[in-house]
Amino acid sequence: MSSSFDLPSVQHLTVGAVGEPGHRTFYLQARQDAQLVTLKIEKQQVRVLAERLLELLRETLAIAPPAPELAEPVLAEWPIGALRILDDRDGDQIVLMAEEVADVDEEGEPLATGALARFGATRTQVAALARRGMELVEAGRPLCPLCGFPLDSEGHACPRTNGNRSPTL
Repeated sequence: MSSSFDLPSVQHLTVGAVGEPGHRTFYLQARQDAQLVTLKIEKQQVRVLAERLLELLRETLAIAPPAPELAEPVLAEWPIGALRILDDRDGDQIVLMAEEVADVDEEGEPLATGALARFGATRTQVAALARRGMELVEAGRPLCPLCGFPLDSEGHACPRTNGNRSPTL
């Protein structure tokens, strides 16, 4: 079983990607004191997380500085399955709860509980993370105007054209 992490007051919180568009691996990273935790996250999870956080923290975006870059080494502890956002108004922070992708049986039932990570951050840190997340997602490959799937430089087999033509960049 993987390690769980509880970082109630992080000094570093960011998302980042390594690789070229179309072949990038995305990460969620937090540091509290000497402990650096890096988790693998899917691009769509980054998009949804950023959208939800932008809705939640509209008023904080104007004062949020840019989010930091990923800190080296970028070594993922485990991939994120479920991700929750908790608004801790009493503690005046946002808590991100990540759950490891769990192995499932043939019926889709979890075989074991995965590890958990809890990152508590200021609203300003989380607003910066949200802005950076949207920038990362938007910096990827352009989307096909017909089907919405990413386009490669050679185009792609668009399901909306039934193979008759290939949209290109």
